[in-house]
Amino acid sequence: MAVQEDICVGCGKEITGDQPGCNAMNQIFHVDCFKCGQCSKTLAGASFYNIDDKPTCESCYQNSLEKCTACSRPISDKLLRACGGVYHVNCFVCYSCKKSLDGIPFTLDKDNNVHCVPCFHDKFAPRCAMCSKPIVPQDGEKESVRVVAMDKSFHVDCYKCEDCGMQLSSKLEGQGCYPIDNHLLCKTCNGNRLRVVNSA
Repeated sequence: MAVQEDICVGCGKEITGDQPGCNAMNQIFHVDCFKCGQCSKTLAGASFYNIDDKPTCESCYQNSLEKCTACSRPISDKLLRACGGVYHVNCFVCYSCKKSLDGIPFTLDKDNNVHCVPCFHDKFAPRCAMCSKPIVPQDGEKESVRVVAMDKSFHVDCYKCEDCGMQLSSKLEGQGCYPIDNHLLCKTCNGNRLRVVNSA
């Protein structure tokens, strides 16, 4: 019966006592032949990565990884592609609140800074002249509705007569805005104020 010889897949020669072998990636190598496929560093006894069926040392593996656009470190776990870059999940964050934007809608400002939608609205949405809050879309909506009057923006619900509280609207007869000195007034309250001014 013939004895099966162990042959090194690296050099094609027999594994012997003088040239011991090692098993890696379901193959047999001489210890000296088991090397990194990129830099030729001997890998026997060291940790390595199997990349495209080639043994790769830790250093070459790290150099092969994509680098995070934000921190420039290699990305060895989950990565996030956005805005033309690649990021660690924890490095792709809102410019304002610094929360991770993994799986969260985001938008860019004019300087290409990334913001979560609430921070973007808080920072850049027009402000209501009455309540000073940002005018943003309601939950489930994509667009916001605002009233512009006297070169100011208002929430629809804030666009009211300052004296009687009646909802103002240019679409409804008798509910138009009749301002005096930058005050929102309905037609009736406008008349009342004018009478007070004229009687004084």
